[in-house]
Amino acid sequence: MTPRNRRRQGSDGEVLACEYLALQGLQIVERNFRSHRGEIDIVAREGEYLVFCEVKCRESDECGQPEHALTPGKVRQIRTVAEGYMVRRGLREQACRFDVVAIRFSGARGIVNHVRDAF
Repeated sequence: MTPRNRRRQGSDGEVLACEYLALQGLQIVERNFRSHRGEIDIVAREGEYLVFCEVKCRESDECGQPEHALTPGKVRQIRTVAEGYMVRRGLREQACRFDVVAIRFSGARGIVNHVRDAF
């Protein structure tokens, strides 16, 4: 897959993830929050929790399931960026959790697996 197609797949996956999360009752607060340390795909709110979501997409399970594609380094990076987000937004004391939304594309359709409190 070319980098352009990978970006398109990632973008399509994020749109699908937002739709899915909204149907599950989460309020989407922000998409693609960027800092000099990295990016958070989706920031949402569910009840008392601020939810930081990482979206992982695959066309097949040939290289493993998308929800298992997070390395320890990526987890640290997401936590660091989330901490920066909370400081910037004045939410230091806010309860939060980290979810993974894994999407496996099958043709034009995506199969979603939402892993709550993934790390």
